[in-house]
Amino acid sequence: MIPLSPEDVSAALTTHGYLPDEGLATAVFLALSLQRPLLLEGEAGVGKTELAKVLATWTGGELIRLQCYEGIDISQAVYDWDYSRQLLHLRAAEATGESAGRSSDALEAELYAERFLIRRAILRAIAHGQGPAPVLLIDEIDRADDEFEAYLLEVLSDFQVTVPELGLFRAEQPPIVILTSNRTRDVHDALKRRCLYHWVEHPGFEREVAIVRLRVADIEDRLARQVAGAVAALREMNLYKPPGVAETIDWATALGRLGVTTLDEASVAKTLGTVLKYREDHQRVEQNGIAALVKQAFDHGLLHG
Repeated sequence: MIPLSPEDVSAALTTHGYLPDEGLATAVFLALSLQRPLLLEGEAGVGKTELAKVLATWTGGELIRLQCYEGIDISQAVYDWDYSRQLLHLRAAEATGESAGRSSDALEAELYAERFLIRRAILRAIAHGQGPAPVLLIDEIDRADDEFEAYLLEVLSDFQVTVPELGLFRAEQPPIVILTSNRTRDVHDALKRRCLYHWVEHPGFEREVAIVRLRVADIEDRLARQVAGAVAALREMNLYKPPGVAETIDWATALGRLGVTTLDEASVAKTLGTVLKYREDHQRVEQNGIAALVKQAFDHGLLHG
């Protein structure tokens, strides 16, 4: 499925609950039309992972997620062998007498048949078979080691994986690949060259209001603007972990569930844990004054109204 324009991408993503800006819609359009991986960098919580989820919903492809971490290797990311089933197979062969008179090479060859192969995320995405192309989400690639990043170069260049015991697995239809990075370290240039790149910013005020209205059922425009204004003020406070779009949506949802129609000090104090997740950030807001935060929320809403 190849959209005809960035506008088609924007409309389709919006229909499925994700409101992209023009730059991101263009990057997704080019990634789909050129069949190139897309590397998304940006602060945590700006919607990088969510984009991959919505892409899978839109295209009908399976979402295959690989969460990166320090020390991840091929056995966790690409493939492994089911050692317990191999052992059971050996024992069954011995018990039934099937192994009698057979060479060790013949027995070993049986153990490395495809039925004992465990397909991890990357191999599943490459050898997915029929149907829509899956969306392979390689999440937080900046947490992986240099060695694993180097291995990805071949995979993302040719969309193929070699399993020595079985041979080459090649993608008949390349997966849609989304890589994300919170930039805890720089991703190497060689990997970036194989990808299209887009830096995902926090949304501007009006787009964040639109996102809240899109994702939070029946929210009043006034409350959506106040929440977006309060979040914008929080992001200006030099917090340890500034709130992302996900926290904005959570906060608006929580306020709506409590029946709040307009922000005040009491409602902010009771629900601050939905938007700030570190004690130090709570203390900073309390030191600045919750009343001041509410005033900033109203001022942001009026300024941009």
